[in-house]
Amino acid sequence: MLSEFREFIAKGNVMDLAVGVIIGAAFQKIVDSLVTDLVMPVVGFALGGTDFTGMFVILREGTKAPAPYASLVEAKAAGAAIFAYGSFVTQVVQFLILAWIVFLMVKAVNRMRRTT
Repeated sequence: MLSEFREFIAKGNVMDLAVGVIIGAAFQKIVDSLVTDLVMPVVGFALGGTDFTGMFVILREGTKAPAPYASLVEAKAAGAAIFAYGSFVTQVVQFLILAWIVFLMVKAVNRMRRTT
């Protein structure tokens, strides 16, 4: 079983996958910053100064402090049950950007393979 495991690890696909996971994790931080620091503020400004990360609906008041809450952080600190749809919108935008970039990378690799 040990030799079979060694053979599995020695295959190029496993190492390619490991490199892809490491690069993907690092790239995720770049996309996160792109969405959080650049894209969502522009979208929020275009929609009248809306900050998506702070958008939420209170489902149940908190046990530590009653509503209203000035921010999402304050609502969480009060123990309120909240529906944080603004954070979800931000994550969806982040996913779509990352998926688009991965699609473009796969398309480029496939184009290179066809020419060789």
